[in-house]
Amino acid sequence: VELLRTLLSRTLGLGGDKPEPVLDELSLQGVSRFLKSDRCKNVVCMVGAGISTSAGIPDFRSPGTGLYSNLQSYNLPYPEAIFEIGFFKKHPEPFFALARELYPGQFKPTVCHYFMRLLQDKGLLLRCYTQNIDTLERVAGLDPELLVEAHGTFFTSHCLRGSCRQRYGLAWMRERIFSSLVPKCEKCQGLVKPGEFLGESQWESGGGVFTPPSPAAPLPQTLWVFPGPTKVILGPLCLRRDVAWLGDCDSGCLALAELLGWKEELEELVRREHAAIDAKEGDTDGGDPQKQRGVEDKDGG
Repeated sequence: VELLRTLLSRTLGLGGDKPEPVLDELSLQGVSRFLKSDRCKNVVCMVGAGISTSAGIPDFRSPGTGLYSNLQSYNLPYPEAIFEIGFFKKHPEPFFALARELYPGQFKPTVCHYFMRLLQDKGLLLRCYTQNIDTLERVAGLDPELLVEAHGTFFTSHCLRGSCRQRYGLAWMRERIFSSLVPKCEKCQGLVKPGEFLGESQWESGGGVFTPPSPAAPLPQTLWVFPGPTKVILGPLCLRRDVAWLGDCDSGCLALAELLGWKEELEELVRREHAAIDAKEGDTDGGDPQKQRGVEDKDGG
């Protein structure tokens, strides 16, 4: 109750106190000064398909280039069906054909991914909430403990039979996708799907109520970053504190990094990490983010 009273007081001016000012200027410059101050302790990034388009991964709805505009060859009743669990259970082939084109390991993280990595390395990243299933946050080096993958990822897969639910790793799924086989469970021959998406949410498939990793609740002095186009919101979601930077994600992150004095560090991080990924291209495990980050595939792969 006391926390709610404080939040209402600071954001809406209820309870007699004036809203606590966060920025000295409603601009990217004001955001950078706040980020560099001792007052900013937690940054939450909420990201979606827009941060991966510069890596060559199409988003969903952009006219002409989005996935939903280019699925005619899959003979779908409607474009969204390819990601729906009911259609997938009856007709898994279209999804796995698309998965061969979009499979992790064929793309490199973007400037935006590595900007979040810098936030982590500097001890500012509280959490990254992502809708993406491409695993590029992991490839960029974000700690899985700081990630909430809202739609799951290719990183793990599981059998759809409720009596089984056997889990499989990325390498196991990759082998089957690229051999054009519909993945079947080795224990029960049930259909295996990547991640926790396709209509089954992360918390539903977990068998109960979803509880984000603690601490997940927004704090009054938390910075929220919504790339695509880059949008920065300070404090609880209150329109009086919005700062919008309109443009592509990578340019927005570079602009903010320059104001923070991090631009050269960010560009060097991108060069170094991309070079390391390129060096692994001839490796048989080079397409596996688990191997790229030095993590063994322990879930059946």
